[in-house]
Amino acid sequence: MRIERVELFLLRLPLRTPYETSGSVETHQTRVIARVEAEGAVGWGESVAPELPWYSSETPVTVWYALEEIMLPRLLASDLARPEDVDERLAWVRGHHMAKATVEMAVWDCFANAAGVPLAKLLGGTRDRILCGVAIGLHPTTEALLERIERELADGYLRVKLKIKPGMDTAIAEAVRRRYPDLPFMLDANSAYALADAAVFERIDATRPTMIEQPLAHDDLVDHAELQRRIRTPICLDESIESAEHARKAIAIGATKVVNIKAGRVGGHNASKRVHDVCAASGVPVWCGGMLEMGIGRAHNVHLASLPNFSLPGDVAASKRYFDREIIGEPFVVEPDGTMRVPTGPGIGVTVLEDEIRRLALRTSELRPGGAP
Repeated sequence: MRIERVELFLLRLPLRTPYETSGSVETHQTRVIARVEAEGAVGWGESVAPELPWYSSETPVTVWYALEEIMLPRLLASDLARPEDVDERLAWVRGHHMAKATVEMAVWDCFANAAGVPLAKLLGGTRDRILCGVAIGLHPTTEALLERIERELADGYLRVKLKIKPGMDTAIAEAVRRRYPDLPFMLDANSAYALADAAVFERIDATRPTMIEQPLAHDDLVDHAELQRRIRTPICLDESIESAEHARKAIAIGATKVVNIKAGRVGGHNASKRVHDVCAASGVPVWCGGMLEMGIGRAHNVHLASLPNFSLPGDVAASKRYFDREIIGEPFVVEPDGTMRVPTGPGIGVTVLEDEIRRLALRTSELRPGGAP
């Protein structure tokens, strides 16, 4: 398959409510959207880089540059026999995983559309529904947080993930466990703590969370292994796992018992499958993380989460939780049993509202082989 044309669009949409973590308070999401044409097929991808480099070194500005100036000119000059070829052709680029994922996932969509099959089938998915959890940001009071949890449970979510930061941690865990004695809840620190804070997590142990996600530094494995030896609660790594090799090493030294896979963060679907397979071989379960995606990125996550080792509820929540505006025609919903249907149409299986994307775009670019307009 030869890529004949790529269009880039920059969108910025307001969130329905601000989303606060230990590293930021987000009110909007800015995304680079890629539209890939290849031999009559079209595929779509969406970047996940935040507006500011607090979670990752990448931003929409760096994604746009890396795609337009470095990655796309190389891909437009080559034939692709399979979607995995994108990952291989861009392997020489160090870092820029979010930029790679934007085009790599669009090409997977292109191949699935050309074959007339759902993306899940092309990826090796084995289920027609995925398990849904929900991520809840920091709230000004514990009571406000508990009210939010109540609303999310009423919407059918199977587990909740709660953001924490120093000074807002043990009290949250203890209050939630008092209110909900049997609720599966997990905590996400987004790298806000150091090993010296181990006593905080030792106290949290008593509240029986299902896991604690990324408590220590974003690039650390060794201290996570030491912390895991001190606490019963399983540690789940997110930011520390940038590749299958990171996953292998983290598992080998006991730094993680669960892995959060975000395709948009690790470089796309092929990189995600490699992490998935390493974890499966070691008996380590994975789940699909979210980055407050718009509809295109959300669709990709749903298909990825159909792979067999995604055995825990992920952060693939309903579209309506985040945005009032939609860029897909069939927003994702959570069923009463806490599951979400995997689309059965070709490719990502949803209608991309192309006219709406063009209308909302703050910036556009078009690339063809040889730089032709």
